[in-house]
Amino acid sequence: MFRSVAGRILKKEGLKMPEFKTLLVEQLGKVAHIQINRPDKINAMNRAFWEEMIQLFDWVDETPEIRCAVISGAGKHFSAGIDLQMLAEAAAGMSPDIGRKAEAIRRNVLKLQESFNVIDRCRKPVIAAIHGYCIGGAIDLITACDMRYSTEDAHFSIKEIDMGMAADVGTLQRLPRIIGDGMMREMAYTGRAVLGAEAARIGLVNRTWPDHEQLLAGVLELAQEIASKSPLAIRGTKEMIRFSRDHSVEEGLNYIATWNAAMLQSDDLKNAVMAHMSKQKPEFAD
Repeated sequence: MFRSVAGRILKKEGLKMPEFKTLLVEQLGKVAHIQINRPDKINAMNRAFWEEMIQLFDWVDETPEIRCAVISGAGKHFSAGIDLQMLAEAAAGMSPDIGRKAEAIRRNVLKLQESFNVIDRCRKPVIAAIHGYCIGGAIDLITACDMRYSTEDAHFSIKEIDMGMAADVGTLQRLPRIIGDGMMREMAYTGRAVLGAEAARIGLVNRTWPDHEQLLAGVLELAQEIASKSPLAIRGTKEMIRFSRDHSVEEGLNYIATWNAAMLQSDDLKNAVMAHMSKQKPEFAD
């Protein structure tokens, strides 16, 4: 098991793991619990955070011993979104030329998008456990996750509209598939707060818990259950869900047929069948 100290991951022999300034990571069996670790700044997302998210999820994706990840926030809130100081610093360093400034802004936005695209592309399921504020860029983050759970008093808001801008890191593209187009438009156009109970009703979160402690316990238990399944089956299921999201039913059926032509030859299928017949819990290789 890994131990996390002061936002850094201690090394386990044979694995290369990065060190983080804004993230706290611990391995609980086959599950990685990731915390956004800037509680004194309401876990606002500074430049280091955006860079470290890419490093982190590259590591999660490439580490066989990790089968599922949970992301939460340290302190009283999940995250207040992008750090406004980072935006101010970026603006101050730009060229006065309109064309070059526009190109720089576009490149910066694409870089920010990649920090959450890596969650979407990660072969392992990623679960968001949300308490307190989940605002602006934090909505972009959780919509890239496979599933979302929250406390009853969690506070969700697409706050970009009140800053005079359109959300540009994934919310407007991913959220309609989660809560439907109409509710997404209402949240995006008004910036109003959606609390935990309503979030569950509209499908933004799957379930709520009364407090942060119970939320983490419940979500980590769910993550451990997912991690107990065949990692090949889990990764294949996520790949098929992602593919089917952007392709026709016919294309999706063709892809799963081709995929399973190889994957059904895995030992995982035999192990699962034998375990079921003997009424035992199967064990799968990483």
